[in-house]
Amino acid sequence: MENDNRDFVTIRLSGQLCGIPVLDVHDVLSEQPITAVPLAPSAVAGVLNLRGRIVTAIDLRKRLGLPPQEPGSENMSIVVEYQDEPYSLLIDSIGDVMSFPEDSFESNPVTLSQRWQEVSNGIFRLKGELLVILDVEKLLNLDKGQATAA
Repeated sequence: MENDNRDFVTIRLSGQLCGIPVLDVHDVLSEQPITAVPLAPSAVAGVLNLRGRIVTAIDLRKRLGLPPQEPGSENMSIVVEYQDEPYSLLIDSIGDVMSFPEDSFESNPVTLSQRWQEVSNGIFRLKGELLVILDVEKLLNLDKGQATAA
């Protein structure tokens, strides 16, 4: 039991490889029409309709203070549920589901950028890069995010 594996859906955001716990991911979507919401926090791209449910779309690049995507780039998103509400997290691309042994999980290294540390639970070291494990609750805590992005 001490060598349990943890599974993550991998995504790319501004070149950084990230993982979201597979049990947190409800859907993976290709580009969807998004309706802007007046007076919403800047990280809120708007809302979309997913099988009759209104889903809040969060622009993770804005949320993390990253540069916008190149014009013409296709947006993908993953849908997560937080406090019984669905959220669509806009990402650059989706990767594979990867499984890692629990004992190879590490806390955030001090060299990890502050913007990633604020939304991450820790990392897994891969050949040549880090997989940053995102914490959905921290990502969706927009009040804190807006204060740091301002």
